[in-house]
Amino acid sequence: MATLFQRRRNKATHVERVREQKHEGFLRYAGFRWAKISGALCLLIIVSYALVDVTPRHNGGSWYGYTLGTIGALLILWLTALGYRKRRMTSDYWSLKAWTSAHVYLGLSLIVIGTWHTGFQLGWNVHTLAWVLMMLVILSGLYGVIVYATLPQALSNNREQMTQMQMLEAIRAFDRQLHTAAQPLSPADTAPVLAALDEDPFAGNMVTRLTGRYPRCATAAALRALQSRRGGDAEIEKVVGLLQQKEAALTRLRKHLRIRALLEIWLYVHVPLTFALIAALSAHIISVFFYW
Repeated sequence: MATLFQRRRNKATHVERVREQKHEGFLRYAGFRWAKISGALCLLIIVSYALVDVTPRHNGGSWYGYTLGTIGALLILWLTALGYRKRRMTSDYWSLKAWTSAHVYLGLSLIVIGTWHTGFQLGWNVHTLAWVLMMLVILSGLYGVIVYATLPQALSNNREQMTQMQMLEAIRAFDRQLHTAAQPLSPADTAPVLAALDEDPFAGNMVTRLTGRYPRCATAAALRALQSRRGGDAEIEKVVGLLQQKEAALTRLRKHLRIRALLEIWLYVHVPLTFALIAALSAHIISVFFYW
């Protein structure tokens, strides 16, 4: 009996551990394994930099600089493989979560590897350009980590179990009701409502979508216009109520689009910067081996 109880207890513990692993984010993967590895690597470089004697001073052309440069270049090439890795399914140590965790923390270690490789000698040349591009790639990657750690929950909370299509259909439903409710109104009162009905919910450029500000919103303009004229008129009151509901639905949809844009925009910066970094890194390596 005691053995059966122990087996059930062990099984329950195992199930709980599996659940924890499934809900474990890539930043916390395996108890911050890659954060510890990255931290240890950075500490080793900092300590060795202080202990190793390079004459006349540390620089990218010394044996120590070449060592760090080789490590950094190989690491950059490996980090770019994450896009390819996302198309393949594996588990355990080389699961996508493990790979992404390594990508983030080893990418951060490039701050130390790349900077200490230069020996803190920066100037107006292709070598510094490669370092600057590397730092920009890392900063854009940090932005991606932050938004992916915080915004998905905000996206879920805003949706309230509604899909984008359902939010759009809710807006169209209010438009149909507004079209009917506005029929008895005067032409002057109907005009702003018709403008609101013709409004494209997806209108606006990238800046508008990222800021979530729509100063030319026809629905908001119609609401302001009719609120100033209602004066107890039941028909106008009904239209005002529908406009308020449509405005709330538009706000939800636009917030949804804004959060999605914030989640996606960093890739339009991070990926091109990565290719620019590889090009500058290639020029850096070629100039070192063929012209120095």
